[in-house]
Parts: sequence; C-alpha cells; structure tokens
Amino acid sequence: MIYRFRIILDHDSEGDIFRDIEIRETDTLEDFHNTITQAFGFEGSEMASFYLSDDEWNQGEEISLFDMSEVANQVRLMGDTLINTVTHKESTRLIYIYDFLSMWTFLVELAEIVEEAEGTDYPNLMFVHGQIPDEAPEKSFEAENLDDYNDEFDDDFDPEDYDNLDFNENWN
Repeated sequence: MIYRFRIILDHDSEGDIFRDIEIRETDTLEDFHNTITQAFGFEGSEMASFYLSDDEWNQGEEISLFDMSEVANQVRLMGDTLINTVTHKESTRLIYIYDFLSMWTFLVELAEIVEEAEGTDYPNLMFVHGQIPDEAPEKSFEAENLDDYNDEFDDDFDPEDYDNLDFNENWN
C-alpha cells in the first residue's frame, strides 16, 4: 500500500508551506526523512527525529536518525522503523524536527492509504505549496502559570539561611 502524507512547516507567518508525499508503507522512517529533506530543499546533513503524536499534536516517543544515547539501543532508530508500524488509520500524526540548532518543525499527517499505481516511482513528491524561508521560524516556549502552585510550597523554608541547614538532617 501507498501512504499519502501532508508535511506542513509549523510557523506563525502568513501562508501555508507544505509538501504532499507518497511513500510505500514498508519504507523506513529514514527513507521518509530523506524524502522530506529533499522535498523542502535541505542538504539532509543535520540531525533529525520523528516523534509520535496524538490528535492534539502532543509530542510523544522519539524515533531518531542516530542513536546518541549513552547506552546503546535505548532509542528507536528511523532506519529500523517501518512507516506502517508508527502510522496507520488509527494513528495518523507525527512531528518531524530537522536540525536541532535551527529547530525546523513539521507536522506530518497521513491523509490517505491507496493502492500502488503502476508506473509510479516511490517515494513520490505529489504537490508543493509555498517556499520555505531562509531561516527556521522562531519557537516560543511558554511555561504554565506557576502562581497557582505557590501555596503548595509554603513551608517556611528559607534557602538563603545556610547557617540553619544541617547537611545530615536534610540529606535525601
């Protein structure tokens, strides 16, 4: 089967920027990564990861291009992960981040599953809309309002009062 995806650049400026790509369900996420980088005009030489996502685009488990963890085999790798094992009719969304210094962030959604068309080479860039900017859109990271938690930590503890801190008494 052929999976049709829409890959949308996550940005706040006007105008949509996306690519529609067809790829075999049995290709790996590394194949998909290479296709996405080519479709958006990247060199493909930077680190990247896919993240499983739910219907609200919450970031889940990471599937990385390379294993950069301290202990080997603790991270799922793109080259070992088939597309149909992470996306299907019940789970249609992924988040793709390319170049962790620039944080190019893309929302990836499975739009359709179709039969393979005879005479078509896959992966297939079906449609291009919008031009990618020269620099990655800035991301704003905002914390929750922590004022709601102030009473929770009201224990008369003064961290500046070092003389009254007993190391042995307060050691975990």
